[in-house]
Amino acid sequence: MAPARRAATSLRRLRLAWDRPLTSYYLILGSSLLLTSLGLMMVFSASEIQALRVGLPDTYYFRKQLLAAALGAGLLFLAFRMPVRLHRFLASALGVGAALLLVLVQVPGIGETVNGNTNWLSLGGPFQLQPSEFAKLALVLRGADLIARKGAMNLLTQWKHLLVPLVPEAMVLLALVLLGGDMGTAMILCAILFGLLWTAGAPLRLFGGALAVAGVATVVLVLGSAHRVSRLACIGATDPGPGDQCWQAAHGLYALAGGGLFGAGLGASVEKWGQLPEPHTDFIFAVTGEELGLVGALSVLALYALLAASGIRLAARTPDAFVRLAASGVITWITAQATINIGAVLGLLPIAGVPLPLFSYGGSSLLPTMFAVGLLLALARSEPAARTALRSRTGRFGRRRPTRRPVAARTGAPSSGERHRELKAD
Repeated sequence: MAPARRAATSLRRLRLAWDRPLTSYYLILGSSLLLTSLGLMMVFSASEIQALRVGLPDTYYFRKQLLAAALGAGLLFLAFRMPVRLHRFLASALGVGAALLLVLVQVPGIGETVNGNTNWLSLGGPFQLQPSEFAKLALVLRGADLIARKGAMNLLTQWKHLLVPLVPEAMVLLALVLLGGDMGTAMILCAILFGLLWTAGAPLRLFGGALAVAGVATVVLVLGSAHRVSRLACIGATDPGPGDQCWQAAHGLYALAGGGLFGAGLGASVEKWGQLPEPHTDFIFAVTGEELGLVGALSVLALYALLAASGIRLAARTPDAFVRLAASGVITWITAQATINIGAVLGLLPIAGVPLPLFSYGGSSLLPTMFAVGLLLALARSEPAARTALRSRTGRFGRRRPTRRPVAARTGAPSSGERHRELKAD
């Protein structure tokens, strides 16, 4: 009975901890910072050989990622400190800005082509910007604000108000992204749109029709590109195949298999020595599995699961429609992107060329994602119970409030108890 009683006590304590007002706040902050910190460590380990191979210092990619993480921390703090109403106010401007940047990508002489996709803008020197990464954040904020405002006017029972102008605006972003050849990002934008509509309470028949249209469009886009067909053929491949067309997929599995339970050790990856393409970006999870083993890979998955559960908890507990929609949109974005990336490394999905959020090398991905984490923290702080708990624990600038002493103790005068003891002694 004792072990069963201890298990029941532990479960009860876990439920009490889960129900505390600041649980979502601390879990989102902790899991995202751990993912970013571990990602920086793995970027350094996975990229040093790649940098030396192209004649760069071994810390080149790490230093760029560290700079992006520092800028991202500033964006996270900015988003955290911004009131929720200011996030809503900036939603439309962010959507227009993302669309304009995506248009600039397609202007000859301005946009740059990397790995067959034209979705980059040069910022001078070694710095580039991928506007499609910021389109994800724009769609989350714009969609959440639109649906929340229409819900406040009781208009969501009509299909035209549920779908317009959200779906046409999302289609514009999708078209601009697909124009550059980035199908992976287009899949994530579709996931965000479906997540927003699901949270808004759209009927199931709408999703049936939308999935059918999306399926037909996906088949047409895949069959229209020999490169995409070859990637689809590499699902589950355990050897490079004819002409080494599945080289990356196969060596990703080799890296994971070589890690064993506890890994070969940090920095001891074999596959990053030229066998595995993109070891610090798309396939950083493979290097993580090889160097940190199954335990390290599962720890990364657990952190993503914890971040997703915290966001879902936040969305389920709030009475505010915008908070619920924005939290659902951000979690859908991060979860879908992580699933596509890790699924490709495991050979379960085609290689889509999307980075692992908060983990892979790439400032264009890290900056908007860290801003989105700051948004989640702002939403978690906006809960009435969380605001009360934070005010009672910290001062205006985050410092713990000092315990107030009695007036007599602060002025140096004897307290009433001390005076009583003195009179009794006399």
